[in-house]
Amino acid sequence: MPDSLAGVALGAGSGERMRPLTIERPKVLCPVAGTPLIDHAIGRLGSVGADVAVNIHRSQNSLQAHLEGHPDGVHLSIEDGDRLGTAGALGALRPWIDGRPTVVVNGDTWCPGGVDALVDGWDGSTIRILVGGDEPFGPSSRIAGALMPWRDVSGLEAEPSGLWEVSWRAAHEDGRVEAIAHQGPFTDCATPADYLALNLEVAGGSSIGAGAVVEGIVEDCVVWDGAVVRAGERLRRAIRTTGGRTVLIRDEHSP
Repeated sequence: MPDSLAGVALGAGSGERMRPLTIERPKVLCPVAGTPLIDHAIGRLGSVGADVAVNIHRSQNSLQAHLEGHPDGVHLSIEDGDRLGTAGALGALRPWIDGRPTVVVNGDTWCPGGVDALVDGWDGSTIRILVGGDEPFGPSSRIAGALMPWRDVSGLEAEPSGLWEVSWRAAHEDGRVEAIAHQGPFTDCATPADYLALNLEVAGGSSIGAGAVVEGIVEDCVVWDGAVVRAGERLRRAIRTTGGRTVLIRDEHSP
């Protein structure tokens, strides 16, 4: 394992497909098993002793407040204007990364377990990609994490761009990418339906947040921290937010 690692959890995404949940809070603050997705990602980076940075957008005030008080002492990279994407985020963080190998994870992906497989036995020259399942590495792969040498990070610019387009594709063509299969759980929380299904799987049923008040009946639901389900209400396959919003998820087997 390298002596010093930079860890980056990508958190600046707009979460358009997760609306209306993301009207109320950024996607990476949506809780799974009572813990925000971004905290799960930070914990994964901490498993290899990495110093952790999170990129956020200037509009994500609640995320900024959450991370400024984070017990793990997270470094913040705040983006203005256009979001910088996966490569641009690292480009903006180059002064902070400062020559170190960098482990990158998506802040909106549920992927429990550490990223030890990325660093174990690494020779420092290749880009290692942790790929969900047994699928081959490519532009549409499910990415559970990546380890990049400084030589590959140092050329990235702080402009909107993606890692596949400006880095990984060329490295892959040159034979410098090692794909490692991740066989553990993996869920990309792209939509409210994905998010509900994930919570039900992790909790083994309805997931009720801390401080929530449930006086009615809930079946296969997510009830956020501090939310209220009043007496007489009956929710099925729904997400009740802290602000009182109800997001109903259609059962895929319904006509």
